[in-house]
Amino acid sequence: MEMLWLDCHHSELTAQQLYTLLALRNHVFIVEQNCPYQDIDGQDLAAENRHILGFLDGKLLAYARVLTPALDSAPVMIGRVIVSEEARGLKLGYRLMEKALESCEKYWSQRAIYLSAQAHLEGFYGRLGFKAVTEVYMEDDIPHIGMQKA
Repeated sequence: MEMLWLDCHHSELTAQQLYTLLALRNHVFIVEQNCPYQDIDGQDLAAENRHILGFLDGKLLAYARVLTPALDSAPVMIGRVIVSEEARGLKLGYRLMEKALESCEKYWSQRAIYLSAQAHLEGFYGRLGFKAVTEVYMEDDIPHIGMQKA
């Protein structure tokens, strides 16, 4: 399975790529998880934010967003981590996170990395070197936990 991975500054995204990634996020986070929330949050086209996209045969199967640190002392944030329904079980989550971590290292090498993980994925992110830094909390009626990698 030969995936095409892209690490794009938002200015490099085509209109089609932006539409495709927003459609995938909408399907997974809003429809599949039955969680109405405002996914389009003003961050997709802001600052130096990055978009990590994984395509197979032209279809977007994996996606993550990397947010520019808000302050000089703040960590870089990885979010909107998705593997599409039809690609689950193919270990794309690890490959996607490897690509997101590579992007963090390339653009923000001296920063800690933070993510707000769905609590049931704490073990997955733990295997990638993340450690819990908050208690479990509710976000959009889904249990989450703040995790950080030094």
